[in-house]
Amino acid sequence: AAIGLGSAMEALRAAGRAVLRSPRLARHGLALRRRRKLPESWADMQEPLLEGMCFTLKYLGMTLVEKPKGEDMAAAAIHRIVATARVGARKFQKVILTVSPRGISLQDADTKEMVENISIYRISYCTTDKLQNKVFAYVAQSQESGALECHAFLSPKKKIAQAVTLTVAQAFQMALDLWEAAHAGR
Repeated sequence: AAIGLGSAMEALRAAGRAVLRSPRLARHGLALRRRRKLPESWADMQEPLLEGMCFTLKYLGMTLVEKPKGEDMAAAAIHRIVATARVGARKFQKVILTVSPRGISLQDADTKEMVENISIYRISYCTTDKLQNKVFAYVAQSQESGALECHAFLSPKKKIAQAVTLTVAQAFQMALDLWEAAHAGR
């Protein structure tokens, strides 16, 4: 079942409120793919975010979850993904994660092949894990099955994982602002 427009808008509003409540994150000197530094103020962030902010991360894996959001649910899902990743002796796929008001796109860092494109309306939650603080994760509804999936990524530094989380939250707020502006004229 697809997320209805009402629940999608509520998800955007909730993410926007999370931005307002989020603690001030250290955003200096973060190594982004385009060598951009994350700006200090939200107003300075809007233009680069419209184009898409890129982060190079390692994909740890995915697990199914029962709820669309929640700190405890996300922590348990991340724990399962990290435990599974540690057992396997495989090399993690390096991806370029691009965040924009349209959503998240994943591209293989080596081949430049598009892995997945996730609409902002399908994403219900994102977080930086408290214990595994270099891990960024998001929960999204699968387009094929409708199941809720938690995807986790390893960043080189704690600050980058926090920056990805903040950027996704700001993308939610911008998507809501753009949606409200488009519908205000009707």
